[in-house]
Amino acid sequence: MILHLYFARRFLTGFVLISAVLFALLILVDMVEQARKFASHDIGWQGLFGMTLLNTPQTLNLILPLIMILATVVLFLSLARSSELVVTRASGRSALSALQAPVWVAFIIGIMAVGMLNPIVAATAKRYIELSESIRAGGVSALSISDEGLWLRQGGDQGQTVIRAWRSNADASVLYDVTFLSYAPQGGPIRRIEASSAALEDEGWVLSDVKSWPLELGVNAEGNAEVFDTLTLPSTLTLDRIRESISDPGVVSIYELPGFIHQLEQAGFSPRRHKVWLQTELARPFFLVAMVLVASAFTMRHTRFGGTGVAVLASVLLGFGLYFIRSFAQILGENGQIPVVLAAWAPPIASILLALGLLLHAEDG
Repeated sequence: MILHLYFARRFLTGFVLISAVLFALLILVDMVEQARKFASHDIGWQGLFGMTLLNTPQTLNLILPLIMILATVVLFLSLARSSELVVTRASGRSALSALQAPVWVAFIIGIMAVGMLNPIVAATAKRYIELSESIRAGGVSALSISDEGLWLRQGGDQGQTVIRAWRSNADASVLYDVTFLSYAPQGGPIRRIEASSAALEDEGWVLSDVKSWPLELGVNAEGNAEVFDTLTLPSTLTLDRIRESISDPGVVSIYELPGFIHQLEQAGFSPRRHKVWLQTELARPFFLVAMVLVASAFTMRHTRFGGTGVAVLASVLLGFGLYFIRSFAQILGENGQIPVVLAAWAPPIASILLALGLLLHAEDG
């Protein structure tokens, strides 16, 4: 038990140090990227630093498997150089026994990444998108899906408009049973419009079977209501922005994702991408464990054998290859080419079995 705790502490220390170094590098790189992206907008260095802090957690979450590989490499290379690995093996402990502590630490880190880091990344990514749209377009455009239907908000110089639709087609290009509520720049409502359908085209929203009520003080709304067969309203939204808001599961916390999937189904959208993302997040601890096993299969040996650099490079390249396969399977699952469960769980399980095969081969000679 003392030896396992010692290995766990060494592995956790390496993981924290590597994470801190990479986080600092990501901030520096992303700071330059934010300065380039918002070069035409005067937001100051405080604004750039704030945008960087909101965007960096998402990138750190993305490279977590790489951090796990590097932490494993650092652990076993340091143990090999100090001959502690030789002493451990000479005491009768097998390679799989020595790996128990790093594997359990990686699994716990994976659970914490799903349960704690995922909501943080979702919140910061959502806030980053909102601020980015506000800076670029001059007004915030937001999308929300609830049991009451699909809600949109578009902003502009003429004020804000809140849009509520009961349902939509699969690609969000046409909304049905739509209500538009327009607000003046000062904040008061000025017009309500209801339509049987609304299609977002290049010139704006094209409404069918329309009825419009003025909402001004001293004006009889029903008496001054107007009816149109078709009506075109300007819009600051685009189909790409709506689809990105709907299809990006990274801005939804894993705790809210099951309910959000249900709301997507009720609104008429395909929730397949969100289902794949949910299962992939649940399988993340096992994929991190696979990264530890892959790195240890190449670096759990004494340095006198030579080829340390090649072994480290091979472990990193194999880790990247498995990560690519995982991403490819995720895309296949989102497109409906393979089942959701297979797309999310097959890569980590296959990676663990591959790494175990390499370890057993090295152990038996």
